[in-house]
Amino acid sequence: MKRSSLTEFEIEEEGLKLRICRNTEKSGNGGQAAIPYQTVPAFVPPPTEEPKTTEPTKTKEQEEGMVVINSPIVGTFYSSPSPESPSFVKEGDTISSDTIVCIIEAMKVMNEIPAELSGTITQVLIENGDTVEYGQPLFKVKQS
Repeated sequence: MKRSSLTEFEIEEEGLKLRICRNTEKSGNGGQAAIPYQTVPAFVPPPTEEPKTTEPTKTKEQEEGMVVINSPIVGTFYSSPSPESPSFVKEGDTISSDTIVCIIEAMKVMNEIPAELSGTITQVLIENGDTVEYGQPLFKVKQS
């Protein structure tokens, strides 16, 4: 540090932070630089999260027979097979486990999403053309 006239150096990588400072004033340690340091744990575990599920979610509405259909992938939500076609499902429609409820486009692949349960669509929670995340609620269904 003396040869390059550096007085301070800091680097941070993968959770490790190193900072070296050179004391430019003469100290009682024979003129040597004082190097402050900070102890940082070598490994910081990632925060734990509840795993998201793509299975229909049962909540406090379960007593009323209400279930949520979640997105099984990240992509773009389409409510119909083409812009001119009617929606696969709308509020009030009765569905069975093999009913296609929407298409989610991921990496230029159109993925048909089946209901995987029987009941009546009570609410569509997403707009046509919106981006959806993995596990994001798409439809509320009253199970029959």
